[in-house]
Amino acid sequence: MNNLITENQGGKISKVSESAAAFLTVDEASEGQRVDNFLTKTLKGVPKSHVYRILRSGEVRVNKKRIDADFRLSLGDVVRVPPVRATIAEKPEGAVPAASKFENAIIYEDDAMLVIDKAAGFAVHGGSGVSRGVIEQLRMERPKAKFLELVHRLDRETSGVLMLAKKRSALVALHEAIRNNQTDKRYLMLVQGEWLEQKKRVVLDLQKYVLPNGERRVNVVTDASKDKFGERQTSETMFRLIKNYSHPIIGKYSLLEAQLVTGRTHQLRVQLSHLGFPIVGDDKYGDFALNKALVKHGLKRMFLHSSVTKIRHPLTQEKLELVAPMPTELGKFLKNLEKE
Repeated sequence: MNNLITENQGGKISKVSESAAAFLTVDEASEGQRVDNFLTKTLKGVPKSHVYRILRSGEVRVNKKRIDADFRLSLGDVVRVPPVRATIAEKPEGAVPAASKFENAIIYEDDAMLVIDKAAGFAVHGGSGVSRGVIEQLRMERPKAKFLELVHRLDRETSGVLMLAKKRSALVALHEAIRNNQTDKRYLMLVQGEWLEQKKRVVLDLQKYVLPNGERRVNVVTDASKDKFGERQTSETMFRLIKNYSHPIIGKYSLLEAQLVTGRTHQLRVQLSHLGFPIVGDDKYGDFALNKALVKHGLKRMFLHSSVTKIRHPLTQEKLELVAPMPTELGKFLKNLEKE
């Protein structure tokens, strides 16, 4: 149905006459947000091209002043939004919230943060063939939440600690902590081969590239690939050996703990594959023939788990230790490796 979006009341869009403009006061949920992103979120159904058109024309004002698209909003700012025609899908009154998929997976929650133990197989956000990810599902489950955003990402087949922010101030503080290496993130992974060093620091330059089918990948920069794909990023990880396994039929494996120093895309998967110790079950950088064989022995996913994240609370500065136990299916596979 076509409506004119002109007013914001308690986080909801109302419709009035075509000649009226809306005056929206920035609350804590929108504090620090770019005005273009604020408008895109507020004017649901309005094309981004039109959002940028009204910004360029000066029809959007903040505290009665013209602003650029990258202007960041402050608490209490008053944003003038001109009447804009859009298509809105209105929810029927009394609609029942979506059934919860993650209620039993909550590790920690307060007014600022939500932390869950994400299961393998769930994408953190929709796209690339996934209609609904963790963030979309949680927003459906919590329709009254004014603000809910991912703090970071986990690969679809990686399980474990996933942090979300319930306030923009918390999101900004957590992002700053991650950028300044003020977090301690530990992962568990099982790799193919016998890892002999008790501790090993790995530093490698990585580059992103795109396959002909559009799929994004990452490679380690070598002399042959130097500057081939564009900007490189340094990756650093501290690995610690937990246990070696030797199975009479399917070979040798090593259980490692990784402490991230940097957090690059696919960092652990690419580093370990480059070193000759691919993560078992990895369908992008692993040993595909081995992965297929291991399915028959009970491993039907990638053995990579975000087990512990230590961080200070973004608002209170309290020390938090967020723990996700090893999933049952991974523990069961390790027991199978110990059987002669």
